[in-house]
Amino acid sequence: MTSEGAVCLLSGGLDSATAAAIARSRGFDIYALSFDYGQRHARELQAAVRVAEALGAKRHVTLRCDLRAWGGSALTADIPVPRGRSLAEMEKAIPVTYVPARNLIFLSLALGWAEVVKARRIFIGVNQLDYSGYPDCREEFLRSFEQTANMATKAGAEGGRFVIEAPLVHMSKSEIIRAGTALGLDYGLTWSCYTGGERPCGECDSCLLRAKGFSEAGMPDPLLAREG
Repeated sequence: MTSEGAVCLLSGGLDSATAAAIARSRGFDIYALSFDYGQRHARELQAAVRVAEALGAKRHVTLRCDLRAWGGSALTADIPVPRGRSLAEMEKAIPVTYVPARNLIFLSLALGWAEVVKARRIFIGVNQLDYSGYPDCREEFLRSFEQTANMATKAGAEGGRFVIEAPLVHMSKSEIIRAGTALGLDYGLTWSCYTGGERPCGECDSCLLRAKGFSEAGMPDPLLAREG
């Protein structure tokens, strides 16, 4: 019996790796989709390759989609990445690391691939508790996109139904880490730092949220042990 496929957005970070691990635990064949979108470094894409291999992805595609063409983000333009911010500061406003319409773009491309491989589930590792204020990480956006997906595709018009799966959306970072650990996910394979480099900077929002998550989960970050 052939398993049902699921397209999993896989950045190489902690959240997307956990979402993909959950998809695998539910019996889906994983079609992992990563994006080389002109981000500051390739470390997360290297991590995505490792995670896809570890999860036994049926196929892993890294799609070139250069968002530097219009910039507008500290991840795609010459804009400094914020460092050393408190959680209260992160929650004040949408940060400059927001990439305009990124999840909308990525989900649209994932939808196209899902239709081709006859997958009806798209997994995305967003969460709206420990997050940096990105509007495209909110459940309202995901439900809206799901409705559009079922109106805009041949599969949807013929009675198929696409479902946007966001299993982490109401979980804190520590809950996500515990869930992935219980599934045997090696977080030492993942990469979260916005700045790249030989080791995580430990100061960008992503590093700070990751550190907070491991601390609250009561376990060390295996990436830091491996990088050390």
